[in-house]
Amino acid sequence: MGVIVDVRIPAHQFELGRRLPFHDGSGELERVGTMGDEDVSIFSLSGALPDGHDDPFVDVDGYRLEVLEAFDNHELYVLALDPNADPFFGIIDDHDGTVRRGAGTTEAWTFETRFPSHDAFASFRSSCETVELGVEVERVYNPTRRGIGAWYGLTPRQRRTLELAVEQGYYDIPRRCTTIELADELGISDQAVTERLRRGIVTFVTNALLFENE
Repeated sequence: MGVIVDVRIPAHQFELGRRLPFHDGSGELERVGTMGDEDVSIFSLSGALPDGHDDPFVDVDGYRLEVLEAFDNHELYVLALDPNADPFFGIIDDHDGTVRRGAGTTEAWTFETRFPSHDAFASFRSSCETVELGVEVERVYNPTRRGIGAWYGLTPRQRRTLELAVEQGYYDIPRRCTTIELADELGISDQAVTERLRRGIVTFVTNALLFENE
């Protein structure tokens, strides 16, 4: 039986965390697929890097970052990551774990990870301690049981955006606010609001309603 674990690691203790100086202080990572016989994970990465920055991974094997879209102060990238390029991700991969999504700052990152069993996760945790990685476990839950989980897999930003949309009447009939008004409240673009709502709804419905069909 699989287990989902939210783990926190200081940014200076792994390569990705050391190399992403977000201009607005934070960024989000979400797994979107794999390539090369699933050896390389593909993530969408949102967050504004400093103006005029060079590719932070230009001198690191196993990482490739490309700009997918940029608008206002919001940028979206595609990040290809070989887990062997970083000991932290490598240990996750060694224990058959996967990174589903993450959110971080220049101080620390929190990742939602999935392992095939509690034993696999325990081995991962032991390996982190052996190499003295400061990994902290924030929550553990079983994704196959109804009602258990970290907000049904929603990221903190997705949860906040959905909550605000309901509170402000975005889903009311007639609608009492727009994505532009939600964007002003959250300090992001209205396109980013739309994307967070879409991803949040898909995540919630998948984990809360469709899990029995998996």
